[in-house]
Amino acid sequence: MSAADDPDAICLARQIPLFGHEVPQFDASFSTLERIDLADDAWVDVARGWLSGHARLFELLLHGTRWRADDRVMYERQVEVPRLHGRPAARGPAAETLRAVRSALDARYATDFERVTLALYRDGRDSVAFHGDYVARRMQEALVATVSVGAPRRFLLRPTRGGASLGLTLGWGDLLVMGGSCQRTYQHAVPKAARAAPRIAIMFRPVWPDDGSDMAPRADR
Repeated sequence: MSAADDPDAICLARQIPLFGHEVPQFDASFSTLERIDLADDAWVDVARGWLSGHARLFELLLHGTRWRADDRVMYERQVEVPRLHGRPAARGPAAETLRAVRSALDARYATDFERVTLALYRDGRDSVAFHGDYVARRMQEALVATVSVGAPRRFLLRPTRGGASLGLTLGWGDLLVMGGSCQRTYQHAVPKAARAAPRIAIMFRPVWPDDGSDMAPRADR
């Protein structure tokens, strides 16, 4: 179902703040990028406000994407995954922006981020539990990049073997790149929130051996 056919999607768009509606642009020099070194050769790069015009890109993706709801088996019963998933359209203004973003990420990290998928967190009830990327958690090292457009949400990282969590708030065009052993030695989550406006996570991944569907809900940010 396209957001253009869904009256609830119109309400979501109205919750986005007034700023951020300029033409989407990003910092190709990565001048604000900061690296956070974690244990076991894991790291994350964060660039706050890396993409300007985040609200405009949010609206383009919201209305131009065929969103779908997924189910999964939990405790021997089917439950609805608490967020929506989609792939960006191949043409249009949003597609041009995403191609440019991907090209910049490819050059920066010497990686082909060929797989681009979307996750829509409609409100604070939408979330993703602690997990590592389904394929990348079995690899020694892997790169996953996420650009968050729309309202900020809390993002948590914790060591797979247990320990204190690292908390970040991501939205409004922030860039997050998880690298090194992060997918294998850490888990990440977007927890539920009492109140939250909508957010779209734009996820960039390479194509990995033995990879399943790039729409898999278990691999969201």
